[in-house]
Amino acid sequence: METESARARAMNDTRNRILDVSLEVLGENSDASMGEIAVAAGVVRRTVYGHFPTRTELVHTLTQRAVSEIVAILDEVNAPGRAAERVWVDFIARLWPLMHRYRVLVALRRGEYGDEIHALLGPVDTTLAELVQRGQDSGEFGGHLRADILSQIAYAAVFSIADSNRSDPTLDARAATIASLLVLGVPEPHARALVAGEA
Repeated sequence: METESARARAMNDTRNRILDVSLEVLGENSDASMGEIAVAAGVVRRTVYGHFPTRTELVHTLTQRAVSEIVAILDEVNAPGRAAERVWVDFIARLWPLMHRYRVLVALRRGEYGDEIHALLGPVDTTLAELVQRGQDSGEFGGHLRADILSQIAYAAVFSIADSNRSDPTLDARAATIASLLVLGVPEPHARALVAGEA
């Protein structure tokens, strides 16, 4: 019984290592093969296929993991009655440390896995659209675009800055949050005050 438990733990550790390495490898090259992922994870290709029979299943699992983490963050910060602008600021602050891990999903979403990733990210898209709509209704966010479109553009701006952060460290969480607030129609002085915790 103890041996089986140890074996199960070892298998789970290997699976998680493959997932973590996949995020790094695919983040560098979204067309990377299962063989390249295996080499980077320090296992044989058969081991990768043992956990993820297809590349599609691997991408599916990575996306599900991302959605679970992002939804958990949204649930924590999006308390009823909180100002939408404050929820957005806290959401980006909490999400920022994970951005480098999941920026690969932006690239993969544009390729062959686009429809599936789009569907899996549905709960995140819906919650962000509802948050932006709440901000528009209260006058915190601009009404220059529909809430569902505006939320996606503001969210994409954060990912874009996170990607640029690799070559320019001044593009940090503060810069990403201010930029996304400007996209949402928040005046710059107020956006800066929100990020500084002065509003």
